[in-house]
Amino acid sequence: MSRLSEIFGARNKCFLPFVTAGHPDLETTLAILLELAGAGSDIIELGIPFSDPIADGPVIQRSSFSALEHGYSIDDMLDVIRQFRSQSDTGIILMTYLNPVYQYGLEKLEARAREVGLDGILISDLTPEEYLRLKPFKRLETIFLAAPTSSDQRLEAISRTSRGFLYLVARTGVTGRQTNVSESVPATVERVRRFTDLPIAVGFGIVTQEDVEQVWQWADGAVVGSAIVQFIEENRDAPDLPARVGKLVRSLLPDR
Repeated sequence: MSRLSEIFGARNKCFLPFVTAGHPDLETTLAILLELAGAGSDIIELGIPFSDPIADGPVIQRSSFSALEHGYSIDDMLDVIRQFRSQSDTGIILMTYLNPVYQYGLEKLEARAREVGLDGILISDLTPEEYLRLKPFKRLETIFLAAPTSSDQRLEAISRTSRGFLYLVARTGVTGRQTNVSESVPATVERVRRFTDLPIAVGFGIVTQEDVEQVWQWADGAVVGSAIVQFIEENRDAPDLPARVGKLVRSLLPDR
């Protein structure tokens, strides 16, 4: 059983925060990851910055552009995961786009993932068809996105290909804008469950503790990204930034 499966199996409901690697810098990213784990996060999503993040709204776009200015490599980011894994058993996955990991080398990435303790990867613009053509990973859990607009045929293909869990986009559009959870999530989760037994994590526009509570009524996990990334941006010069991020996450977590 993979670490992701164990986490969802052990937890009734999971909290999945997202942060961008290298924002504001990699040393601080490591400290933030450890704070996120200590604050009660179950699986952390670490974004590899990319110059053309089509699924991301302005907040995460700015964080990506800021991180890219440092010139960090994917190896640098994987080394942060290695350091994190030596201190925490909290789940951690990468979120990115196909171009950076394809240029890095898919076989190389899978080998390095095993070395550093990475649990999975979500490649936003990788389709199930392209995944089956490339056959990129044998062991690395690959998570796919589903949306409210996905047809039943599409949901079936996504569910058949996804591993670890399935990431359900709460609404159409990009990240950052708050979602009316009760309006968009229940019916879509119900549709997705017809095609998979995988845990379902819901993201895009999950901003408040109330949002998390509502997502947990229907899904297995709630993803909070832009709200955390914006907080990091607003407090990036604070000497206690990681501790502040940990405090924010504790304020977003309902009792469980």
